[in-house]
Amino acid sequence: MASNTMMSERPTAAELDQIVVRRPVSLLATDFAAKATEVGRRITSKRILIVGGGGSIGSMTTRLTLDFDPAAVHVVDQSENYLAELVRDLRNSRLAPITTDLRMLPLDYGSPVMERLLAESAPYDIVLNFAALKHVRSEKDVYSLLQMLDTNIVRHARFKGWLQAYGHGETYFAVSTDKAANPSSLMGASKRLMEDLVFESFVAQAKSTTSARFANVAFSNGSLLQSFLQRLERRQPLAVPRDTRRYFVSQREAGELCILAAFATPDQHIAFPRMEPQAELQDLQSIAERVLERFGLRAEPMEDEDAAKRDLEALAQDGRWPLILTPLDTSGEKPYEEFLGQGEAASEIGMTSLCAIRHQNSGLPAQGVFQDLERLINRPSAPATKADIVEAIRNAVPNFNHMETGRNLDQRI
Repeated sequence: MASNTMMSERPTAAELDQIVVRRPVSLLATDFAAKATEVGRRITSKRILIVGGGGSIGSMTTRLTLDFDPAAVHVVDQSENYLAELVRDLRNSRLAPITTDLRMLPLDYGSPVMERLLAESAPYDIVLNFAALKHVRSEKDVYSLLQMLDTNIVRHARFKGWLQAYGHGETYFAVSTDKAANPSSLMGASKRLMEDLVFESFVAQAKSTTSARFANVAFSNGSLLQSFLQRLERRQPLAVPRDTRRYFVSQREAGELCILAAFATPDQHIAFPRMEPQAELQDLQSIAERVLERFGLRAEPMEDEDAAKRDLEALAQDGRWPLILTPLDTSGEKPYEEFLGQGEAASEIGMTSLCAIRHQNSGLPAQGVFQDLERLINRPSAPATKADIVEAIRNAVPNFNHMETGRNLDQRI
């Protein structure tokens, strides 16, 4: 019976990626092979610091980086569990011993302990930064919102100041997001501000500074697609917003994108994947249906959450599974995604899979925007409302069109 056997037939990670991206080979495979020598010259024998390296994108980039024989790779992440799994996987999955100085450091990248590490360490030639709060749900209340701004902007600025003070990071790369283009969410706006910070604050020591805007990474930690697998394991309904389309890349493609953006993209540019909306924007409902099909189940679209939970076992006996379709009415959510914002132009960078945007100076550091945010965050007695923060960011971020509906993702199943 399908309901009893499906979890014993769980597909591999590669099979799951294929269900979503529907590409037989990596989107970036040709460019990654063509640029391997150039990338190797930039990485081999260098000391590398990877911040936020325990997450899905950071850990894959760490794996790919090790293939180019750096002298040292030191991975910083606040999650001890992520770091433990990463080092176990790296040491188990490689046939030859890792000769690189590989260290896992469970640190907050904006903390005094991080400054101590940078002050006492030999210079890191390369710094790759993946640290972020990346979910639109982080704007659900003023406390979560302030924490997101602290992580994505304030601590980032502090960290970059330490890099300059202690002579680290001739090559600096930080991940952005497609949601930074014409942002409608405060998360997207925070990453758009982060782009200005990356290119305009504490850059004296950097010979190359780049970023990348991302598509969604299939089955990444905390993602909706990862939750599909968790819901199946726990015998719970799946849920997706109606009429919502997203771009997707595999975790391997995400790592390749970061390597190419950091080491084969011109200074002062933001790389992004060359993806056509008509062919590659995918409806979330259709992805959920394909995942269920791979487990031998047919999706049963439903709108009533209580009925979906109540009827799950009866539906499963018939090889069906409840798929709850919710309205797209949470604050900040877009029905589709894009990589280019209004007024931005794509430029060619010699790759078939990637284009780039040249960063245009905003002047925000000189205006004290980041210092204003730091003062707000570090003064708990200062009044702060979501409306005030939205207005302040609207004045700093071009094309920010915040969608406030009074609903957030934590109110959804």
